Parts: sequence; structure tokens; C-alpha cells
Amino acid sequence: MPDYKRATFQDDEGVDVAGDGSASPDSVEVVGFRKGATPLLSRLGSRTQLELVLASASSALLLLASLISLGIQYSKDPSHSTCLTEACITVASKILEALDRDTNPCEDFYQYSCGGWIKRNPLPDGRSKWSTFNSIWDQNQAIMKHLLENATFNSTSEAERKTQRYYLSCLKEQKIGELGSQPLMDLIEKIGGWNITGPWNQNNFMEVLKMVSGTYRASPFFTVYVGADSKCSNSNVIQVDQSGLFLPSRDYYLNKTANEKVLAAYLDYMVELGMLLGGEKVSTQEQMEQVLEFETLLANVTVPQDERRDDEKIYHKITIAELQALAPAIDWLDYMAYALSPLELSDAEPVVVYGREYLQQVSDLINSTDRSVLNNYMIWNLVQKTASSLDQRFETAQEKLLETLYGTKKSCTPRWQTCISNTDDTLGFALGSLFVKATFDRDSKEIAEEMISEIRTAFEESLDELDWMDEKTRQAAKEKADAIYDMIGFPDFILDNKELDDVYDGYEVSEDSFFQNMLNFYNFSAKVMADQLRKPPNRDQWSMTPQTVNAYYLPTKNGIVFPAGILQAPFYARNHPKALNFGGIGVVMGHELTHAFDDQGREYDREGNLRPWWQNSSLEAFKNRTECMMEQYSKYMVNEEHVNGKQTLGENIADNGGLKTAYNAYKAWLRKNGEEKHLPAVGLTNNQLFFVGFAQVWCSVRTPESSHEGLVTDPHSPDKFRVIGTLSNTRDFVEHFKCPVGSPMNPGKRCEVW
Repeated sequence: MPDYKRATFQDDEGVDVAGDGSASPDSVEVVGFRKGATPLLSRLGSRTQLELVLASASSALLLLASLISLGIQYSKDPSHSTCLTEACITVASKILEALDRDTNPCEDFYQYSCGGWIKRNPLPDGRSKWSTFNSIWDQNQAIMKHLLENATFNSTSEAERKTQRYYLSCLKEQKIGELGSQPLMDLIEKIGGWNITGPWNQNNFMEVLKMVSGTYRASPFFTVYVGADSKCSNSNVIQVDQSGLFLPSRDYYLNKTANEKVLAAYLDYMVELGMLLGGEKVSTQEQMEQVLEFETLLANVTVPQDERRDDEKIYHKITIAELQALAPAIDWLDYMAYALSPLELSDAEPVVVYGREYLQQVSDLINSTDRSVLNNYMIWNLVQKTASSLDQRFETAQEKLLETLYGTKKSCTPRWQTCISNTDDTLGFALGSLFVKATFDRDSKEIAEEMISEIRTAFEESLDELDWMDEKTRQAAKEKADAIYDMIGFPDFILDNKELDDVYDGYEVSEDSFFQNMLNFYNFSAKVMADQLRKPPNRDQWSMTPQTVNAYYLPTKNGIVFPAGILQAPFYARNHPKALNFGGIGVVMGHELTHAFDDQGREYDREGNLRPWWQNSSLEAFKNRTECMMEQYSKYMVNEEHVNGKQTLGENIADNGGLKTAYNAYKAWLRKNGEEKHLPAVGLTNNQLFFVGFAQVWCSVRTPESSHEGLVTDPHSPDKFRVIGTLSNTRDFVEHFKCPVGSPMNPGKRCEVW
């Protein structure tokens, strides 16, 4: 479930950016998992054939044992209350092999639910994390590979043909290898040179900034985008925020002792790329040290994401003229006019600034820094953004950094997988058209909409039980919940060839030049962004592609989105018990709906506008309850490091509210439809199955380095505590598993917001 910050057009990487201006490859931003391809993204590895064979054999033996026990069990079941369909037997087998029966569920429910899964799922080569989300994304990628490589591919959509051309251009490793560093070297020369590799124009600071940031969509110093105005959600506005760090968080730069190895590996990476592009070793080393020093100064003025959770406090609407006075080192009108060309802009153009003090300090930093360092830093931003589209030497250099930063071993990822991810980031909706037509069960959309309706009803009914909320605020909350706009599966336009082609009209794609395809896309996305400014926000525009294994809530639209990619097992399957569907996709739905009422979402009204709509007494009570949750999660530890309860507050509120809402919706379904049949051999009631199904969605393994990165950057708690923290606050869970007071899963004190 996403970190639902202000949405931008998903242009270059299509990843969510952390609050301090950095992107993490493995963090679970929405429900789950970030699959965008950035220069620092962990490569998607694949399992060995032996691992797959052993896993299949293990499942087959377990299923056989289950079937034998079923015959006995069924003969003793005169009411025939056991489900013996193929789907029930298969899912029962999967649940059984994921469980650790040796663990008491009241001691550690995560280990009880996932211990078997963890044992059977060693971390694949090249991965820093492996989870349900990664597994489903791998399956989706394989489907998309088949569609794009199909010998009979003969689409009537030009956008779909572009998608295939882009993918094939990425696969041409020999062609990419023959070109070597030259495409990027030519680009650097076009921009005015780079002091690291040769002569450079010392008087063109603004020209370089405009091209690097405006044309090629890198983000040195700051990021500029067009999006819905938080305080006037029916209009778009220019927005400016902090940006500019390459490592996942400011902490990596500032906590030098703990991150000594990472900083050394990062510097080696910088030097190696500089030399691959023609730099001399000693000079490159000296200048890259200066760039790293500058990034450290930038990190020092960057505001940590846990201090940016109050949108009311960080929202500042000013004019370009006022922005000029605030941060005079940049000629803002010149920059904006270039980045948003061909629009006519003046000093009076409104701009929403989310990093006021940051921009002021960055302006001072620019004015006090040598121009050669600024130039090196800006071009470095471009280099690290584009290097992944060059030959194998650049990928090898990246892998060395990834090993230090995330603990990943050398990647065994096949090239096609990397290329599918790149294609998804660039032409994701055209690729989504192919994916949806080939895989999506249209009935799933209707069933999902019905489930959302049940979840919404359960949430609204639970509002009546809150003794801390006054009537006026309660009524406004019900109206907001009722107004939440849901989008399921995919946006309709992707199945209309003309509409789909229009979306990508103007984007030129050649099968012969992967690097140029990437540059063309940056240019194209910049034009698309500029085109949005004078138009109202499109309520039906998606920020995720249909094949994405995720979901999100967007406060300015008061909308929730569930792509087709997540509407599959283990989250959802038509023939699975309702207990599992409500414990899976039902909790996801409840999670996203609850985001509308977390510490950030609650600031937005039913129309998606940032404005105060709470009575003071209810707001004070809300904050008291969130304080309890902050303290609870801050006590959890991973490898002797504490979870940041403040940074993860919104997601923790959504996890807790989502689980409670989904379980209430399941109980309502049972009252209406009667008791379900039980799964065979599992030995769980359907109420217990709901909680096990929820927990097994979060089974995962990851490296210690990746765990550290998650604690520093991820707005979500580690997977283990998404299960333990949530369930230990849940009365129904404690009741159905009969956990005694004082046991780890029933500590006696509960934190409850919704």
C-alpha cells in the first residue's frame, strides 16, 4: 500500500520517491513491492531449475499426504463441511507448507504462519528481498515476455507496437555493447561538457540545469512537477520539492561511521563510471570526492521524511517571483519557462513549495560552491540516471555497489526480465493493455467492486462505535468514506486503440537504439507534464500500471486503486474460501480505505482538498491514539535497530484499520451467507484461516543490509511487525486463537485508532 504522496506523471522511473528525496528498490510502498527500474534498483533474480524442481516435489508430497488424510477426515465428516474442490485442496497444501506448527501462534504468529515458507524460500541470487509480491511480479513478467516475444505478435495498436520495439531494443545486448559509452559521452558533450572527462563551459550553469532537469528529467537540487493542488484539487499547479540524493536516504551520508562501507562503495562506483566515460583516474577520484562532499552538504539540509508527515505545515503556495526571492541562486522563471515549454509563464504564476527552508538553504549552498563542483554534480545526476541503458561494464559496476548497499550477490537475472521492467516503466499502460487482454478475468472487477462496497460499509459502521469522535466529525468521516472513488483492474482507455495510441502519440521508438528510446521518453514525459498545467486533473488517470502488484490511495482524488496485477492469489481467487479473500485482498482494500483517515489522509476532505474539517476534541483524541501506535511500533527491533514509529505511522494506522475493517466485513458476509466449508487437513476454523491468510501475504526474507535500508527509508514497518503489531491490537484474533493475557500476541495493552 503505497506511500501515497503527491502523485507525479509516471515518467522516468515510475517509482515512489522517499520523503527525503531518494528511491528504494525493495521497499513495499503500496501494499507491497516497488518494481520500478532505477539506476540503483536491485536486479530481479530468478530461481535455479533445481530449486524449482525441489519445491514442486515438496509440494506434491505434501499434497499427497494431505489427500490421504482427507479420505479419513471426509469419512468422519457426516455433514460434509469440508471443501474438497481442487482449489481448496491446492490452497490448503500451500497454507500447510508455509506454516511452522512447532511455533505457538500466541508466541510469534509471524513465525507460526510463515516459518515453513521462510525455510522453503532461501533468498534467490541477485535479490535483497524475496516475498509474495516479488513472486507474483515474476509471474506477471513471464506472461508479458511471452506476449512481446510471440512470433504471431500483430497488434493493430501503434502504442502496443512501440512497446514491442522498445522491449526488443533493450534485448539487443550486442548492439548496446558495440555502442559502449559513446551515446552518453555524446549527450554530455551536447550539454556543454563535463570537467571530469574533458573541457566544459564554465558559464552555463542555468543551461546545464535546464537540460539535465527539464529535458532529461534528472533531479539535482530539487524536483519540479505538475500535479493536483492539494488545497484546490480540481486544478493542477506547479510543485517544487526537495531532491538530489543518490543513496536511499540522508542517513547514509550523515551517519558516516555506520555507513563507511556504503560510502566507500558509492565513491568507487562514481569513479568507475567517470573513468568509463573517459575520465583520468586521479583527477576523477579527486572530483568525485568533491561531488560526494557536496551531496553530503545537500543531505544535511534535506528534511527527514518522518518530519514531513503534516501536509498542512509543509504546503506553501507562492508565486514564481516569491520563489525567486526565497531561493535566488536559480533563475526560476527562466527554468520554469524552459521545463514547461511552450506554456507562457510570468512571475505571478502560482507554485506550491513543499520544502521552503530546504530551497532557501540549497540556494545558499549553490552560491557558496565552486562552479566546477556544481557542474560535476549536475552531470553526475544525468550519468547515474542514464548509465543503466549502456553496456555490461556499467551494469557490473552497479552490481558491486548493490552488493554493499543491499547485500545482493551477483545477479543472475536474465536480460529479458530487466527489459520487461524497463518497458513497464516506460510504456506501462500499452504493456498493460496486452497483459489485461491476455489474463484479466472481467468478472473479477465486479466481484472486487462488491467487496469494496462491503469493506466500505463495515468501515462506516465501525465509526458509530468510536466513543472518542464527536457527531459532526463522525458524519463528515462517513461522507468522506462514502465518497471514496475506486478504480479496479485497469483504466478503460487501454482497451481502446485510438485512446491508447493518443496517450503515447509523439513518443518515437526505434528497435535499434535503446539509449535513444530512453532519452526520447524523458523528452516526451516532460512535454506531457507541461501539457497538464492548464488542464484540470483527470480523475481516471492512474499512477500505477495494470500489471503492478500493488494498490494505492490518492488523497487529492479521494480515490483508491487496485491494479489487475494484485487481483490474484494469494490475495484473491474466485474459487478460494471467502476467509482467504477477505484476509488477503479484503485487508488490502481496508488498508487503502483507512489511508483516507491516517495521520496524513485525514487532513483531506471528501473532495480531496487539504483543509481542516475535524472538531478540536476529536482531533486531540485522534492524536492521543496515534501516539500509542507510534510508541508501540518504535519498540520493535530488527538486527538491534528500532523501527521508526513516527515514519511508519500512516502505514501502521492503515494496517490496523484495514485488518479490523476486512474482518468485520467477513463477519457480515457470514451473517448473510452462512458458514463456509472448512479447508481440508489445515485444522483451522475459518475465522482462524482469515488471520493466517492475512499473515501469509507478508511472508518474506531479506538481507541484513536491505533490512537496514528498509528501516531508514520505508514508510511501512518490516513485514514481521506488519503482522505481529496489527494482530496484537486485534481483539478478534486474540479470541479465536485463545491467546492468554501477557503472551507476546496479547500483551494486554492495545493501540486502536479506527
